[in-house]
Amino acid sequence: MADDGTILIGKSVKPEVLLLKLANRHGLITGATGTGKTVTLQVLAEGFAAHGVPVFAADIKGDLSGVAAVGDSKPPFVKRAEELGLKYQPDQFTTVFWDVFGEQGHPVRATISEMGPLLLSRLLDLNDTQEGVLNIAFRIADEQKLLLLDLKDLRAVLTFIAENASELTTKYGNVSAQSVGTIQRALLVLENQKGEKFFGEPGLEITDLMKTDRDGRGVINMLAADKLMANPRLYATFLLWLLSELFEQLPEVGDLDKPKLVFFFDEAHLLFNGAPKVLLTAVEQVVRLIRSKGVGVYFVTQNPLDIPDTVLAQLGNRVQHALRAFTPRDQKAVRAAAETFRQNPKFKTEEAITQLAVGEALISTLEGRGTPTMVERTLIAPPMAQVGPITPQQRAQCMRDSGFAGKYDTMVDRESAYEELMKRKGMNADGSSVEASTSGGGILDTIGGWLGGSTERPKTGPGSRGGRLPPSMAEKVITSAARSAATTIGRQVGQAILRGVLGSMMGGKR
Repeated sequence: MADDGTILIGKSVKPEVLLLKLANRHGLITGATGTGKTVTLQVLAEGFAAHGVPVFAADIKGDLSGVAAVGDSKPPFVKRAEELGLKYQPDQFTTVFWDVFGEQGHPVRATISEMGPLLLSRLLDLNDTQEGVLNIAFRIADEQKLLLLDLKDLRAVLTFIAENASELTTKYGNVSAQSVGTIQRALLVLENQKGEKFFGEPGLEITDLMKTDRDGRGVINMLAADKLMANPRLYATFLLWLLSELFEQLPEVGDLDKPKLVFFFDEAHLLFNGAPKVLLTAVEQVVRLIRSKGVGVYFVTQNPLDIPDTVLAQLGNRVQHALRAFTPRDQKAVRAAAETFRQNPKFKTEEAITQLAVGEALISTLEGRGTPTMVERTLIAPPMAQVGPITPQQRAQCMRDSGFAGKYDTMVDRESAYEELMKRKGMNADGSSVEASTSGGGILDTIGGWLGGSTERPKTGPGSRGGRLPPSMAEKVITSAARSAATTIGRQVGQAILRGVLGSMMGGKR
């Protein structure tokens, strides 16, 4: 590998390279099944890692895990290297494996609060009315400083809303039992799909994805996604959340000599299928702005039509493998793909797309001040690490050597919304009864104060509720509020818990 600030992708009439200083202008890898997209992804991931750039990629079929093992000099790869004028040099790359389910990698988690109502609504496939109820749940949790960490916390707040709907209607609008019930059922389905393993603490620290090894090469972070793909919405929502966290937490750095992180988004069509307009707008905004944080995003999908035009226009580096033109939609996709390239007078791009062999692609990357190069028909370079999955024993060894063993393995269930609301009912977390607190005073002396600003203690007796919660509930709120304020020290501190551009329409940053 020449240290010239480029990654070799392949060779046409000349070497086709990706400029590291323009790699944060994002990219697109497309092509039909079996045309070589995964190998191209591996070549790029190896190239970035070799230049000291950390990589995050989802391993849909398990094939990408081979980057952690030394290549085995297969004759086709050696021959391809010779055709490109290269010497095949077997290599391997430091790889950290992650897994939402904690089975094939270190567990990766987020809290319910970090995810926010917008992404959760997408995950649970809620309609506008149900999403409105979910927003109310988050607002109430924020105002009462109830930590939403896991699914049982969200369930508890939803139950609280359903039980006190009449008292909350004046401030927040109508909350129907049907909407709450629908959300609860959707949460149950998610739990049955083991989705509850994603929500909780300790949450993933973004900086753990941006490591280099002792040789200064970028660590490749591999998300085991073969089982995760059984729930496509969870897969897409997780990656959107991760993209949002990168956007929120990383500082502005402008144009660097090379990216701080490159993010490969495989099966990218799952992001956009059926997504509401507000979410598409948020994704477009993040993709447009995140390059100034030093992050390059590369979408991998079969069909360029899977990507909305507003996002597609921002993907400057493109690798187009073969497309088939059997149906009208296929033919439209071929034309659309051809039109996005800077045309080469030596061949017809639209015809070439349907004639490409496996391991061959049309490539156009950015050069100079960001101008796309003329499209070239290119032989893709061979990966230097193993192509194909590693063994479970090799994966286990990588996990032991990652430096994260023990950091994320055990879920922590600290006091949060569920425990607080159980105490307000005079119950322990396990459902057993405890003596209700009778202490008074404090900013939440009455539920009336919370809902309407009054600091008067509520009257007792018939006809005295006046839209307020019962006095017994108010008295329990007093002591639990102080306790809740103490437990907010950690990842959610201080004022209302606000979510990022993809987490909530509220916006805000930690």
